[in-house]
Amino acid sequence: MEQNKEHKERNKGGRPKKEATEKLKYRIAVKMATADYYRLLTRAHEAGVSPSEYMRECFRNGHVKERLSEEHAGYIRQLCGMANNLNQIAHKANAGGFHDEKWDCKVAVARIHELLIKIGI
Repeated sequence: MEQNKEHKERNKGGRPKKEATEKLKYRIAVKMATADYYRLLTRAHEAGVSPSEYMRECFRNGHVKERLSEEHAGYIRQLCGMANNLNQIAHKANAGGFHDEKWDCKVAVARIHELLIKIGI
């Protein structure tokens, strides 16, 4: 009897159960004209989400936030690398004086400025 009780309490693994408020348990059928349907599919594809998720986001926020493109994700990775380089330059400047690191700082600032222009900031 004790083994059976112990067996029930054991964690089986897998995905945790969703809360009642997180479950998607209601389905709504929406009739659309052909042009509207294809517009929905196009916009959902551009945003990188399913049509259902696109509609939910529109309902929640009034708009859908587009996912980062591969290009922008690459720019952000480059900016993270540059931030690391700036931290290293700052460490060297604090240790040995800023004058020696002046050129490295100018190069890093120019590269960051170039990336921010590409991203559109």
